[in-house]
Amino acid sequence: MILKRAGSQPSQRGPADWFTGQVRLDPLHTAEAPARVSAASVTFEPGARTAWHTHPLGQILVVTAGCGWTQCEGEEIVEIRAGDVVVCPPGHRHWHGATPTTSMTHIAIQESLNGSPVTWMEKVTDAQYLAGPPKA
Repeated sequence: MILKRAGSQPSQRGPADWFTGQVRLDPLHTAEAPARVSAASVTFEPGARTAWHTHPLGQILVVTAGCGWTQCEGEEIVEIRAGDVVVCPPGHRHWHGATPTTSMTHIAIQESLNGSPVTWMEKVTDAQYLAGPPKA
């Protein structure tokens, strides 16, 4: 068994090529072959978000705090809150992050295929992001 104590792995800033705004990545688990599952806690400050991206074997997001938004290509933006679980199918183009006024933290769980858990694409534009979810 391996026990990874909370706070034992250094936090990282979300790279500007992959994220807009202030994002903190806290690694939880990095797969070592032959395993391929990794997990991280990701905190998005208000207005922060990922770029468009896909995962070769899909991704699970477990929202642990705050309120955020996510969008799959061709679909509307959806609000996500603490306790929600988002399942992104393999190869499905999407993004996720905080709302303009609230932070959001989720645990991201994904598998690598041929050594890569994600394919990053262009950034979500301000116009795409600020469209927000449909008004009820």
